[in-house]
Amino acid sequence: MSNIIIIGAGAAGMMAAVLLGEAGHKVTVLEQNERLGKKLYITGKGRCNFTNNCDHQTFLENVVSNPRFLYSAIDVLDPQGTIAKFEEWGLKTKVERGNRAFPASDKSADVIDMFRDQMKKNKVRVMLHTKVTEMLITDGYVTGVKARESRPGKDERDFTINADKVIVATGGLSYRSTGATGDGYTFAEETGHKISDLRPSLVPVNCRGDLCSEMQGLSLKNVTLNIRKGKKMLFSDFGEMLFTHFGVSGPLVLSASAKAGNYMTPDKASELDVWVDLKPGISEQQFEERILRLFDSNKKKAVKNVISELYPAKMVPIIFKLADLDPDKKIFDIKKSEREDLIRVTKHFPLFLDSLRGYNEAVITQGGVLVREVRPQSMESKKISGLYFIGEVLDLDALTGGFNLQIAWSTAAACARAINEEVME
Repeated sequence: MSNIIIIGAGAAGMMAAVLLGEAGHKVTVLEQNERLGKKLYITGKGRCNFTNNCDHQTFLENVVSNPRFLYSAIDVLDPQGTIAKFEEWGLKTKVERGNRAFPASDKSADVIDMFRDQMKKNKVRVMLHTKVTEMLITDGYVTGVKARESRPGKDERDFTINADKVIVATGGLSYRSTGATGDGYTFAEETGHKISDLRPSLVPVNCRGDLCSEMQGLSLKNVTLNIRKGKKMLFSDFGEMLFTHFGVSGPLVLSASAKAGNYMTPDKASELDVWVDLKPGISEQQFEERILRLFDSNKKKAVKNVISELYPAKMVPIIFKLADLDPDKKIFDIKKSEREDLIRVTKHFPLFLDSLRGYNEAVITQGGVLVREVRPQSMESKKISGLYFIGEVLDLDALTGGFNLQIAWSTAAACARAINEEVME
């Protein structure tokens, strides 16, 4: 059996620890925080949407970066396997709308307790308040780590742990409040790995001007958000979004940040054509027919008193401003060109994006250890024998709905299986 160090007690780290512990390996988990699964605890607003109960193809379609790399890993542990494994380990689960899987209790703490119990059962050693300071490499092989234990009220202690295998499961930079430091990227670079460009993902977006802030608090449902650069459509999807004091948020915007986030910088965002179709269920012609019927039965009224039934109240003044239409104008005075402007703004409501919000608001980090330098069957480094990378530290990310946590479980399971099979040979 191997002597294995896992750096990080997040989702991927705990999954690997239990699977390796079950196989009889001597496993030590080093975690710099004061408790296990700190980010997992706040996932899904504390409910922990731990996977998406979908088929392999749907899962891979929801992976934004490098889905092909996950072909082997998802075969080792897919969403159904994850649910079955968690049930086997004593967690009652349920599946809700959109195939999102949760603990039946709606408490993320129960997922963490499950891992804690399984690690204890399988004699996994967990060292909290412990930060790895250096990776030990000899002749292309990992031999252990140097670490520092910093317990409150006690003197700091520096020590070395020797190991046959070291698994880096440090996560990314998202949710800085959970202690995310990006140490894994440093370890990767120090061992000769390249890191792709890092950016926050599944994150709200700042907007230029005061258009969005004037509608602060307004939630739009059943709309389509579109983002185009030149002739290339970068993003188009149907759902919900929210206007805030800084810009826009909500499910549609988070997904857009994942698909088109590399263009959402102050110097590039101005090149984007971004618009919301407020009435995606009908064509421009159908909307015009609806307006004509509405206008025909309200000819003597001011337009502001008529179109209020077409838009949320907070949006009405903005609609008038963008359509350059006098709200006090009587319906019978409205020109065809003004009606066309109203239709245009409704079907092509403009947004002026500026930049992504920070890592402290991001669900996930986009970018990471280049996957071409990691073996997809085992998650082992192609450069250093015995060194593995799993979870968010890799250049892998997905849309919301439990897909990112499934990446953590699957990469951890692939890593554990490869180590177990290697030992058995």
